[in-house]
Amino acid sequence: MPNGLRKGLTSYGDDAFSLFLRKAFIKAMGYSDDALDRPIVGITNTYSDYNPCHGNVPDLIESARRGVLLAGGMPMVFPTISIHESFAHPTSMFLRNLMAMDTEEMIRAQPMDAVVVIGGCDKTLPAQVMAAASADIPAVVVPTGPMVVGHHRGEVLGACTDCRRLWSQYRAGQIDEAEIDRISGRLAPSVGTCMVMGTASTMACVLEAMGLALPLSATAPAVHADRRRIAEASGKRAAEIALAAVPSPSQLITAASVRNAMIVLQAIGGSTNGIIHLTAIAGRAGIPLDLDAFDRLGREVPVLIDLKPSGAHYMEHLHHVGGLPALLRELAPLLDLGAPTVAGGTLADIIAGAEQVPNQDVIRTLAAPLKPQGAMAILRGNLAPHGAVIKQSAASPELLQHTGRAVVFHSIEDMAARIDSPGLDVAPDDILVLRNAGPKGAPGMPEAGYLPIPVKLARQGVKDMVRISDARMSGTAFGTIVLHIAPESAVGGPLAIVQTGDRIQLDVPARRLELLIDEVELTRRLGVWQKQPPHRTPATRGYARLFEDQVLQADQGCDFDFLLREGPAGKR
Repeated sequence: MPNGLRKGLTSYGDDAFSLFLRKAFIKAMGYSDDALDRPIVGITNTYSDYNPCHGNVPDLIESARRGVLLAGGMPMVFPTISIHESFAHPTSMFLRNLMAMDTEEMIRAQPMDAVVVIGGCDKTLPAQVMAAASADIPAVVVPTGPMVVGHHRGEVLGACTDCRRLWSQYRAGQIDEAEIDRISGRLAPSVGTCMVMGTASTMACVLEAMGLALPLSATAPAVHADRRRIAEASGKRAAEIALAAVPSPSQLITAASVRNAMIVLQAIGGSTNGIIHLTAIAGRAGIPLDLDAFDRLGREVPVLIDLKPSGAHYMEHLHHVGGLPALLRELAPLLDLGAPTVAGGTLADIIAGAEQVPNQDVIRTLAAPLKPQGAMAILRGNLAPHGAVIKQSAASPELLQHTGRAVVFHSIEDMAARIDSPGLDVAPDDILVLRNAGPKGAPGMPEAGYLPIPVKLARQGVKDMVRISDARMSGTAFGTIVLHIAPESAVGGPLAIVQTGDRIQLDVPARRLELLIDEVELTRRLGVWQKQPPHRTPATRGYARLFEDQVLQADQGCDFDFLLREGPAGKR
């Protein structure tokens, strides 16, 4: 198989001329023939002024380049799309598949024998691994790493779990304008991703558990020297595997590694976004992800990591007690230890090298877990025929079995307009319902599932309510919140026909979510809904049109059907 500059020659009808021209132009950059004859390692550049989570990417590129050169390879940096949660309109999830397509095509279009993908902010790592799985050349993942903690009035702060808690206090009138302004300058004291177990940290842990990143890649803080040393080691490893062409992503993303990832996702108190992204990554490798199997693991695998929002600590504390390898040691009886890793050995080898830190309280044991069951549960019932998810580890225990009256918001705009209205008919025992916020309905399935507590209830001291939607929720958020209801309301899922005043039953131990109306009435309402015009005008051009035409539902990972390894999966 051709390698180096000979790989993927531009089509001029004459391969020899194509190589001659390629060399002639690249020599304009000052490269020697010696440099150009070495294995090429591509390095993605996802730096952007709009992306503070990737603020350390220039340093990581420099370190990865050094590692490639130390191993005798030729580093070649190339740009791709960069996505930041707070700056992506309408939502970062809308752009995840675009970034995956961009990254995949740039890997295919340019000559490289291996690639180092550098990403962090929530949707970038999933997009890059989806791309690597489809391109299937050797790849090493380098997360940008979590930011360090902040401080305010003697309290440790972390973006963005504490930002939600403190914003709720501000909405309730417990914090004034001046203090919330001071807090906004202290929540994110450095570049890097959120320092709690949000989506970015979740995906970094999941990918390390799958063997796609070197040990400790998930936890080293973004501004620590450890992060740069990991980037250097990743570049070196990428150069070593460049010519051997192994291990490729398809050799690492297997049924065994996906199961290992599901176990870790449950044990870390991971983000609900993680199951969507893991489903999409597995789909790119042709591996179906069984949500019911994920739920069964959740009954067997306890939460062991004491990190916000399910616990008390932050990512840098997890790093200082041995990071993910130390967690894997605790989970060893449940894992497939023979799964290979990009480091060259197996998961058992990673565990053998895990640090032992005495008297630490961040990683619990299987015998004394933080929570007796895993982070997430999969719900089914007449409101969620294809499933829904709840992060039970971050929910209020007294609300995990609850029946209440529905208060329905027809869209995100409707919710924003009415949630704080003094005239809103709502009580603490009601269930807030948001629809038309799914993959097609919003579009892009925004993180709107964390419906705010209506301000008049917040001022009465209400901290949590049952909330259900077809939207997503940030991994940094907490509360008794049901998400990812599939099929979504915009395609005729039963959520579309819930009316204010209906009774809804949530029973997490029984894994049920039920609209308490009879089957005849449910069928009648669905028939009426089918005759109604769509709630919004569909896109007519560009990527938005492609997204709305092709995006799959949450239970299928919200990927595009034509990008799955085994071909179109069919849209529900």
